[in-house]
Amino acid sequence: MPTRVVEPYLFVIFGASGDLVSLKLLPAVYRLSQQGSIRGQHRILGAARTEYSDESFREFAIKALREDGIDDADAAEWCKETLYYQTMEGSEQQHYQALADRIETMEREANLPGNRVFYLAVPPKVFPTITNGLGQVGLNKGKGWTRLVVEKPFGWDLPSAEDLNEQIHQYFSEDQIYRIDHFLGKETVQNLLVFRFANAIFESLWNREHVRDIQITVSEGIGIGSRAGYYDNVGAMRDMVQNHLTQILTLLAMEVPISYEAESIRHEKIKVLRSVAAIQEEDVVLGQYAAGVVNGEEVPSYLDEVGKESQTETYIALRLAIDNWRWQGVPFYLRTGKRMPKRLTQITVNFRRPPVCLFESLECTDLGNDSLVMTLQPDEGFSLYFDVKQPGEPLRLKNIPLHFRYQEAFGPLPDAYVTLLLDILTGDQTLFVHADEAEASWRLYTPLLTMGLPIHKYAAGSRGPAAADKLLEREGNSWRKIE
Repeated sequence: MPTRVVEPYLFVIFGASGDLVSLKLLPAVYRLSQQGSIRGQHRILGAARTEYSDESFREFAIKALREDGIDDADAAEWCKETLYYQTMEGSEQQHYQALADRIETMEREANLPGNRVFYLAVPPKVFPTITNGLGQVGLNKGKGWTRLVVEKPFGWDLPSAEDLNEQIHQYFSEDQIYRIDHFLGKETVQNLLVFRFANAIFESLWNREHVRDIQITVSEGIGIGSRAGYYDNVGAMRDMVQNHLTQILTLLAMEVPISYEAESIRHEKIKVLRSVAAIQEEDVVLGQYAAGVVNGEEVPSYLDEVGKESQTETYIALRLAIDNWRWQGVPFYLRTGKRMPKRLTQITVNFRRPPVCLFESLECTDLGNDSLVMTLQPDEGFSLYFDVKQPGEPLRLKNIPLHFRYQEAFGPLPDAYVTLLLDILTGDQTLFVHADEAEASWRLYTPLLTMGLPIHKYAAGSRGPAAADKLLEREGNSWRKIE
């Protein structure tokens, strides 16, 4: 694929004084500008209620870039040429009109053609206020293209997601909207499509005839840290399952799209979500971490961290069934939790065993499970496990892996936000969530929010509650170890 060249543009960031901007967006935009991907002129305008001048915002940015390992002198030069700031003060109408005037002035002075990105690095409850403000002063359409980027979570449940879509669509069309999920920007997640559809050896096995079960694990070693106020209102289902794990699920289960284009891929992902059977209570396990030991360090319980009684889940395990021709009868197991043994995002595809054991007459019945293990983070790569004969007598089999690691083959991988920002700037919506996809996902999980399921305690540093193991054991399956 030829290098994509970005047209000159103005990048407006709402919530510009927040952690997401300092930790992710500013370093990503800087690195993108240094890669030659952005060939044309560009300006970045931060917008927030925090009172910054252009200079003080640049100082904020230089500090953020320094903490990301970027040289101060290089950062200072880039910030001076690129970064500006607009304090959002006064009435709603006043500050959006002031923003519009500032944008027109910057575009005129920098000779920009009117291409604009509006990035909403703010809580979801503020999305409608900002989109309405932009629309009322005519910033939803300009002389060039206009794109709106919104962060997760997109909605709180199905009704709120539908309402949010309706409000945003008042001023922005679906082809302008980029619902960002940074998991989809990871090279290893994108490689799922290449792995499946560029290698006939695997795609030919990717069905109910050959696959016994599929497991998706997102394990976090950390607790809630400084996010107690946010997390206690969200929980693992809203924070991880409805977006990250479900996106991985759709890429694993989707049919072959007619082309590698956004519309085709999104269409197949939505079909997967609409094929998932209604989730039953017995197919869900919720957990909450108690005190324990992680990496040799004693850590407090979730309740101690939030400082109150709470029924918020920090762990969830699910069994999903996809009722279509390809996957009928194959269980998909999803699990995610905080204070697990380590940070790990991993997919395990367990294949069926041979229908007859050829070596039974030799008293050799220790057949292992052929499986494909794809690690998305850290130590990105995959391992294919299969049986071989151990040397010597009597006949013994051993399940061993073939390994591939991205680091060894290609060196360090780019940050997900760098990938996604380049897609936004070039108008590629392949890795972004469509309105129908967001609603289909919430339609699947919203019933779980009102089931009143019990919360199982698990020790910090463990693999989760014992009830999650039983979820698989009833079908003769077991979780792959987190190691």
